[in-house]
Amino acid sequence: MKHTQNRLRKVLLTIPLVFALASCTKDPAGPSGSAVSVGPQMAQLNANLPAEAVNDHYRNTYEVFLYSYYDSDGDGIGDLKGLQQKLDYIQDMGFNSLWLMPVCPSPTYHKYDVTNYMDIDPQYGTLADFDALIKDCHARGITVITDLVLNHTSVDHPWFKQAHDYLKELPADWGASADYCPYFDYYNFSRDRLNGYEPLADTNWYYEARFWSGMPDLRLDSEAVREEIRKVMEFWLDHGVDGFRLDAVTSFYTGNDAQNIEFLRWLCEAGRQLKQDCYFVAEGWTSQDTYASYYASGIDSMFDFAFADSGGVIANTLKGSFGADDYVYALAKEEQLYKSISASYVNAPFYTNHDMGRSAGYYAGDDGTKTKLAEALNLLMQGNAFTYYGEEIGMKGSGKDENKRAPMYWSEDAGAQGMCTGPADMDEVKMKYDSLQKQQEDPYSIVNYVREALRIRNAFPVIARGNTIPVDDLCEEETAVMCREDGEHTPVCIALNLDEAEHTIDLNQCGYTVLSAVLNTSDAYAEVKDGILKLPAYTIAVLTK
Repeated sequence: MKHTQNRLRKVLLTIPLVFALASCTKDPAGPSGSAVSVGPQMAQLNANLPAEAVNDHYRNTYEVFLYSYYDSDGDGIGDLKGLQQKLDYIQDMGFNSLWLMPVCPSPTYHKYDVTNYMDIDPQYGTLADFDALIKDCHARGITVITDLVLNHTSVDHPWFKQAHDYLKELPADWGASADYCPYFDYYNFSRDRLNGYEPLADTNWYYEARFWSGMPDLRLDSEAVREEIRKVMEFWLDHGVDGFRLDAVTSFYTGNDAQNIEFLRWLCEAGRQLKQDCYFVAEGWTSQDTYASYYASGIDSMFDFAFADSGGVIANTLKGSFGADDYVYALAKEEQLYKSISASYVNAPFYTNHDMGRSAGYYAGDDGTKTKLAEALNLLMQGNAFTYYGEEIGMKGSGKDENKRAPMYWSEDAGAQGMCTGPADMDEVKMKYDSLQKQQEDPYSIVNYVREALRIRNAFPVIARGNTIPVDDLCEEETAVMCREDGEHTPVCIALNLDEAEHTIDLNQCGYTVLSAVLNTSDAYAEVKDGILKLPAYTIAVLTK
């Protein structure tokens, strides 16, 4: 019956996805050695894996909300200098790219309502601090992208304030014109209260503000606005950023994907005229078929929402709604979808982000095993894989946005050096798993597991760059095997056991019989003998020929 149900799930996965991966190593001799535990098998087997240098957009990107990350000056708010002080940790984890959530001046804690596109919010530091951070990152081989918020500004932005002042002074029976105030043309104003419009104080006008009255939507058809955007990109590229994360691209022109794609095409072309390898990744929180269509714009990456959040492919696989084989076939299916639209696409897999409840709350009764596996299933996907700060230690946080952006849990001591206080309206968030300080000392911790997953990703470039080829005869509900090949890097096979019991897999069918790396969630030992892989419960193995 289970197998029949699994086949049904596979049929369902052909429907376009919506919003929705030691024995104690004993002596180096392995399972026949001494019984003295020195940590999980992965700590030994993976230890000498060499990291291959990358010079492309297939990276491991760490998303940072500066406000809640690390405080360098004791005011309780994270800042640029604090982030710079933690680059050793970020680099040691295996991340080679940073995404900084908005850093420009803003009246709110989240800073998605910009008041000046060409400066740093004083809470975070100065442009000199930013330049120092970029220089240090680049010296370490870490690229940096920043949030570019183009759908809207703050009502406190000078452009909007000048347009507002103009309309306040305009006689009620007069028509408005950009000839008298160019900033009137920067936003969408109307005499009528249209859907998504808010009243403009002290006037008989309304303005479009789809997200919040404090965030007026920009009129992106305006040539003047587009020239401002080009200048903004040039400013940050001159300051060393490597690209941009684009917020809410499906809302540029609400309900009009064709116009959104046209604007993205213009934006990408403009950015690459300024910097040839300028990288763009966009948020389009919609159905998979819809955000896949945005690759027609020429954008590098779209966030892969189908695999993310508590209802995505990864979580459903670990909850048992999908099988291990369903996960593998979903990977292969989406790669074909994206490739059919853009041959140069770079997928942007992620598991959670700042708008989603943190993953430690997804699995009732989890002891950390499923939390670990989920991080692996994300990091074993093709493309530029994103990790939200704190997910590498299993932080909690759900409900309102402030709770999802709680302070990085460096220490259980809230007064410890660098600890942030978090957003003012945040509820008290009691963490499920230990602080980073404690986890660093535990070889079986979530953070050490994620570090090993990143180590494997960096050691085998084909994982991020290759095509997923399911080994059909070895794909079942509890276990599955997939190969990755790209014609350039050493190919691998990845074997998954997502079951609570040990399984054996006959690797002679695929020819990959060398156990080259492993991810353990316990002290059980994976091994290959005569081409037969013994894969303990909740274990992932990387195999070469």
